[in-house]
Amino acid sequence: MTKRNKREKDAIDEIVDQLDLNGVTQDELFGEGGIVKVLTTRILNKALEAEMDNHLGYQKHSSLGDLSGNNRNGYSTKKVLTQDQEAEISIPRDRNGSFKPAIVPKYEKRLPIFNEQIIALYSSGMTVRDIQAHLQEIYGVEVSPELVSRVTDSLLVEVREWRNRPLCSVYPVVYLDALRVNSRESGKNQNKALYIALGITMEGHKEVLGFYLSESEGAKFWMSVLTDLKNRGVNDIFIACMDGLTGFPDAVRAVFPQTKVQLCIVHMVRNSTKFVSYKDLKAVCRDLKKIYTASTEEEALLSLDDFGKAWNDKYSMIQKSWESHWGDLCEFFSYPKEIRKVIYTTNAIESLNFSLRKVTKNRAAFPTDDSIYKIMYLAINKASKKWTMPISNWGAALNQFSIMFEGRVKL
Repeated sequence: MTKRNKREKDAIDEIVDQLDLNGVTQDELFGEGGIVKVLTTRILNKALEAEMDNHLGYQKHSSLGDLSGNNRNGYSTKKVLTQDQEAEISIPRDRNGSFKPAIVPKYEKRLPIFNEQIIALYSSGMTVRDIQAHLQEIYGVEVSPELVSRVTDSLLVEVREWRNRPLCSVYPVVYLDALRVNSRESGKNQNKALYIALGITMEGHKEVLGFYLSESEGAKFWMSVLTDLKNRGVNDIFIACMDGLTGFPDAVRAVFPQTKVQLCIVHMVRNSTKFVSYKDLKAVCRDLKKIYTASTEEEALLSLDDFGKAWNDKYSMIQKSWESHWGDLCEFFSYPKEIRKVIYTTNAIESLNFSLRKVTKNRAAFPTDDSIYKIMYLAINKASKKWTMPISNWGAALNQFSIMFEGRVKL
């Protein structure tokens, strides 16, 4: 703690110690005209006076103001919304009209901290109406749905900048997936695909590279997503992990010809067991596990053949499906266990999707596409704050990458 911070803390403690709070009711403390509201108003007014002192270059009543060319010129009053209440403040004026307070910006009726409170509630998945009701119920502050929308709309510039930011030139692993969201853009309810690209940096940290909305999920749109990543600076991806969407691997190779494709094993198992009866489910999953946990590709193919012998009479399409996708399923067998754990499934992006679904579950539909971008940006921002450590065994994986992709790893 700096000396200044300590002095300020000691001064606050001294003020609080001087307050006689014995027998004070909740209403006397927090209600209209209560201690907290009065203190808030006094502190804001004091801060505004200090801002005016800095603006003019001298304190109130100082002789330094004589013939300075600018002086105080009374006050104007207005009501502002703080984080949890409404306060009436006195804003000092100067004769030149050049004073622009920062703590309570000109023409604003809300402190920046109030806007931050709205955005925090919005990022948790609350709707505009929910936020309006929450502020009214908890703080007794009445705001309109239009005000909440205007506050959250201020994020759109930040979202656009983030979605167009430059990216690293190399990502060893990129996970590509999509989830469904409902939008009422243009007045009609539409189930849209939200495309998400999650990269692993050379340092082993997760980074959301971008997200995109489209009418439906398809390989053609995925190609435009990958092209956007390339235009923003991505020159090389070692391994792209994805589900088994038809044409998806070809779309990746069209933009990044050197990239290896790994289809997600979890997606493959999920699709394979979609029509398996409940009584056979455990046994089928057990036999499928023998395939993707094999030590070598040769051993895996033998296990796939054994699976066919055991189950083709009842579920013949499972073996055929694995064989038809084998070229993009078997990539992970080329790598040692350190890298297999990284590319084995799309668990990293599935975990992100879970965080995103938490903020959409209470919404039947978003009013606009922009509202989807805002809430997803906030949710991604919140999730990424937890990504402080590199993924497990990254050092060993990077050493293997330097061997497997010789000349492409720039340490």
